[in-house]
Amino acid sequence: MTALKPFGWAKDNLFNTPLNTALTVACLVLLWLVVPPAASWLLLNASWTGASSEACREAAGACWTVIAVKHRLIFFGTYPYDEQWRPFLACALFVAMLGASGVRAFWRPWLAGAWALTLVGMGVLMWGGVLGLSYVANDRWGGLPITLMLSVFSIALAFPLSILLALGRQSSLPAIRTVCVGFIETMRGVPLVSVLFMASVMFPLFLPEGVTVDKLLRALAGMTLFTAAYLAEAVRGGLQAIPRGQYEAADALGLSYWQKTALIVLPQALRIVIPPIVNQFISAFKDTSLVTIVGLYDLLTAATVATTDPEWRPYFAEVYIFAGLMFWIFCFSMSRYSQWLERLANRYTSR
Repeated sequence: MTALKPFGWAKDNLFNTPLNTALTVACLVLLWLVVPPAASWLLLNASWTGASSEACREAAGACWTVIAVKHRLIFFGTYPYDEQWRPFLACALFVAMLGASGVRAFWRPWLAGAWALTLVGMGVLMWGGVLGLSYVANDRWGGLPITLMLSVFSIALAFPLSILLALGRQSSLPAIRTVCVGFIETMRGVPLVSVLFMASVMFPLFLPEGVTVDKLLRALAGMTLFTAAYLAEAVRGGLQAIPRGQYEAADALGLSYWQKTALIVLPQALRIVIPPIVNQFISAFKDTSLVTIVGLYDLLTAATVATTDPEWRPYFAEVYIFAGLMFWIFCFSMSRYSQWLERLANRYTSR
């Protein structure tokens, strides 16, 4: 009986009408035409080893040898070759802490201290200049470390700012509401490229002579402000979805505005808007590919640089497929985690 369930599901959902039957057959034919050749090119007939492009010329499939040869440039950009163990270790620590932060059993006060130690360790590894490590200026950084740090730090800074903006937009004080509305609508009305351009080119013109701000910090500030504006609208949607009775119940308990907001309103509002918030997190992660406009080498830009080598230029498709796979792994992980977080929140609220 159990073995027949898939057939019953297929009959009820894929072959229940003539139109659905035709669409199902068409999709199966399309898969038959696309999947075998793609698998053959990507895996079966691909070149996986070698130190030069000679092996790829003899293969009938993809040239993954280019990844084996250029993976350091893709992952770490122009960071000194002999010191690339440092960004590798920094990224490993960073990703490990991100994973630990997603485990509910680790949501304890000590996690904040662990993050502080991790950030200090990352700074020591990336910059150096202490403990016998040679100093590496951040204009030599690139690849995966730039993508991870810009995306995570901009999200971490933008999230609390977005909450303040969302609350300010609903404020009864006209001055605060006007400032918040003006900021949100201005940021949402321009593309991120324009914000990064302003941070890179225009902002230094307003600084006193001799005063400079690091371009990595300028890019982080631009991405933070841009992300905060979009997150604020997602949070505001959650605030508007809270029934009026919740506010009245909090007032009846004699709670102050900030107590009511922190204990009653925000927990419910944020639970409602978990999907759009995580969607914006994913968008912020992918938007790091635009920081090339300020001269930073993120993962995608480093992959592009890897394709400029004349020997490997014909195999640019494999390089971009690999870079896209890296982005997909992180974005898919965030998407799956948001679904788990949403189920967890719903389980506790349904008790």
